[in-house]
Amino acid sequence: MQTETTPEMVKSVYTKLEKNIAIYRKAVNRPLTLAEKILAGHLDEQYLEKTLDNDTNYVFLQPDRVALQDVTGQMVMLQFMQAEMKSVALPTTVHCDHLIQARTEGKSDTKLAIYENNEVYNFLESSATKYGAGFWKPGAGIIHQVVLENYAFPGGLMIGTDSHTPNAGGLGMLAVGVGGVDAAETMAGMHWELLYPKRIGVYLTGKMNGWTSAKDIILYVAGQLSVSGGTNSIIEYFGPGVESISCTGKATITNMGAEVGATCSIFPYDKRMELYLNSTGRSKIAELANHYKESLVADKEIEQNPEQYFDRIIRIELSELEPYVVGPHTPDLVRPISKLADDVKNNDYLDKISVALIGSCTNSSYEDMSRASNLAEQAKSNGIKAKIPLLVTPGSEQIRSTIERDGQIDSLKSIGATVLANACGPCIGQWHRPELKEGQQNTIVTSFNRNFPGRNDGKRDTMNFIASPEIVTAFALGGSLSFNPLEDDLVSDKGRKFKLEPPKMAPDVPENGFLIANDVYIPPSKNPDSIEVLIDPNSERLQKLEPFLKWNGEDFKNLRIMIKAKGKCTTDHISPAGPWLRLRGHLDKLSDNLLLGAVNAFNDQVGKARNLLSKNIENCAQIARQYKKENLPWIIIGDNNYGEGSSREHAAMTPRFLGCVAVITKSFARIHETNLKKQGLLALTFANPIDYEKLLEDDKISLIGLSNFSEKKPIQCVIEHVNGTSEEIFLNHSYNKSQIEWFKAGSAMNVLRNTKHN
Repeated sequence: MQTETTPEMVKSVYTKLEKNIAIYRKAVNRPLTLAEKILAGHLDEQYLEKTLDNDTNYVFLQPDRVALQDVTGQMVMLQFMQAEMKSVALPTTVHCDHLIQARTEGKSDTKLAIYENNEVYNFLESSATKYGAGFWKPGAGIIHQVVLENYAFPGGLMIGTDSHTPNAGGLGMLAVGVGGVDAAETMAGMHWELLYPKRIGVYLTGKMNGWTSAKDIILYVAGQLSVSGGTNSIIEYFGPGVESISCTGKATITNMGAEVGATCSIFPYDKRMELYLNSTGRSKIAELANHYKESLVADKEIEQNPEQYFDRIIRIELSELEPYVVGPHTPDLVRPISKLADDVKNNDYLDKISVALIGSCTNSSYEDMSRASNLAEQAKSNGIKAKIPLLVTPGSEQIRSTIERDGQIDSLKSIGATVLANACGPCIGQWHRPELKEGQQNTIVTSFNRNFPGRNDGKRDTMNFIASPEIVTAFALGGSLSFNPLEDDLVSDKGRKFKLEPPKMAPDVPENGFLIANDVYIPPSKNPDSIEVLIDPNSERLQKLEPFLKWNGEDFKNLRIMIKAKGKCTTDHISPAGPWLRLRGHLDKLSDNLLLGAVNAFNDQVGKARNLLSKNIENCAQIARQYKKENLPWIIIGDNNYGEGSSREHAAMTPRFLGCVAVITKSFARIHETNLKKQGLLALTFANPIDYEKLLEDDKISLIGLSNFSEKKPIQCVIEHVNGTSEEIFLNHSYNKSQIEWFKAGSAMNVLRNTKHN
C-alpha cells in the first residue's frame, strides 16, 4: 500500500471533488460552504443527490487517509487483525508519540521509553509493516505535527484515532478524530459513517498585532461556544482576516476545535498554505491546489451573506483581539489577560506558578518558537532568567532540529528552559513530577490544548491555565498569574526594571528551509508474508481480543447502577491516562481504571461506588468484576456532555468488557457516543433530563421492548425503587438501522467479521 500523499493521489481526489461538487450543488440548489464541498467530494454516491440540511442524516464517506497514534493504535491493530484482512485498504500511518514520559530531557526520556515500551513498539512496527501501514518511530514527533508536515493536503478527508486530528484543518483538510473501530473498519475497506454535521462559521476581519496570536482566536471561540457548543458541527473560518494567519497558526486553531466538541474545523486554501506546502517539499501538491482552488474555498456568496448558510456565526475583528488565558480545569473559562489578576484574587487561585510549558502538537511551530525565543532574547539581554521551570516540547524532529540550527533552542535554554522529547508528554499526562506531594495544590501554565483535572500530571489538585506560547514564556519570566507582561515590569537580580516588548513578527517557515529528519520512518514491508506479529499470551502489555457476545434477544431487567456521574465526566475520568497508558493494549488489565476519575453523585467520592452485593464502598472496577462474575449486568448514569475530550475508545471498551450494557445520560459528546455504539453498548439519553434526579443508588433498572428497537423510537425504562415503588420514564437514542445491528451482533467488529465470512 502506498502511504505517501502523492500528486497522483491528490489529483484523483481533486477530480472527484470537482465532479461531486457539481452534482451536489445541483441537488441543493444554493451556494456551498467549503466544508460542504469537501464532504460532497467524499460522499458515497447514494447521498450526492439528497439534501442533507438537518441533524438526523447519517452518511457514508470515503476518507483519503487514516492516522493512528501508539496508544489508541494498539487496539486498532488488534481489532483490524480480528477482521482477518491481508492489508489496509487506504494509506495508513502509525505514530509513536504518546508513550514517552517527560522526566528529565528529550534524549534520555526517549531512550528510556524505547526500553520500557519495546514490546509495544515491536508489535506496532511489525503489525504496521505487515499490513501495509507506515511506521513513525519514537522521537519522530507528535502525530498531528508529522501529518501536517507530510500527509495533509487541502480538500482531503482523513480520520485519526486522536481527538486532535483536526489539526490538519490548518492545511485545508477535513480531519476528524474517531474511535478505534471506525479506523479499523475504514482500514478494512468499509465506508466511514458520520452524522452529517451542522455548520458554524467564524468570520475574521482585520489583522492581529502586538501580543495576540492565533491561539487567542481559538481561546476566544472556546469562550463563545463552551465545551459542547460545537458538538456535531464543523467550524469553518472565513473572511478577509484568514490570510493574515500562518498555516501553522491555522492548525493551532483547528486543533483546539476539539475542546468545544466540534467534529472538525477548516480553513480555506490560501497563499499561506501554499507557502507551507512548498517549504515542506510538496510544491507539486501546491500547484494542483492552485489549479483546483475554486473547489478548495467556499463560494463567494457565503462570505457576502453568511447567516444564510451557517447555523451560527461568530464574528471576530482580529485587531481588537486581546491575549486570553483560560482555565483552570476547563478550556472555556476564558478572560483577557488584563482581567486575570482580578480573577486570581476573587477566586482564590494559587498565584505562584510552579511550571510553565510550551510546545506540544498545538503550539510548536517554527513561528511559535521564534516568537517565544524573541522574548527569551529580550530577557537574556537584561540579565533575567525564568523564575520557574520552563519546559519546551517540540512537535517533531523536523521542528526540533530546525530550531536547534536556527538558534531558538539556545535562546530558550539561555533563560533556563529544558527541551523535552518530540512527544505528547505533559500534554496528555505523561509527566513524572516526584516533587509534588499527594494533594499539593499548584498552578501550571501551558500552551497545550486540554486542561481537565488530572490531565497533565495525574494530579487533580494541579490547576492548568492555557495561553499562547508567548504569554506562557512571559509567565515563566514573571513567575505568577498576576504578572501581566503587557503592563508590568520584570526585575533583574541587580534590581533593574525592564518591560518586555511584544514579540517580533516571526516567519511562517524558516528562511533556510526545514531540516529533514533522518531514520525516523519505516515504510510497509515489500514482503509482508515474512513478518510475524507475535503477542505473548503472558504479556503484561498486550492481549489478543476476544469478540464481545451478541445480544441474547431479551430485555435488560433488574440492572444495577454502577455510578451516577456528576458534572464533567470526560474520557479522562472514565478511563484515565497517565500511568494507565502503558496498558492500552491489554483490555483486561486496563479495565482496572474504570471510572477512576468520575465523581459519584450518590456519595461525592471520586471513582468509588457502593457494591450492592457487599454494601461496601469500593472502586468501580472491583465492583464491576464481582457483578460480572455473578452474571449481573449493570449501567452507568451520566450528566451533560458525557464522554467529552479524548477519542479513546477504551472509555467504551472497559465498561463493555466488565459487564456494562447501557450508558444513560443527559447528553453525549460525539465521539464517545459513537464509540459506545460500536462496542455494542446502548447509548441512551433521558427524554426528560430531570429524570436524572429520580435515579437512586440502590434502584434496579429495566429496559423494556428491546425486541422492537428501531430508529427514533424511545426506549421504555422502568425504575424499581428499594421501597417497592416504581416509575416509568423514556429514553431517547440516535441509532440508525446499521447501528442497531451493531448492538444486536455485540459490536461493529462482529458485524464486519460476520460480513466477511458470509
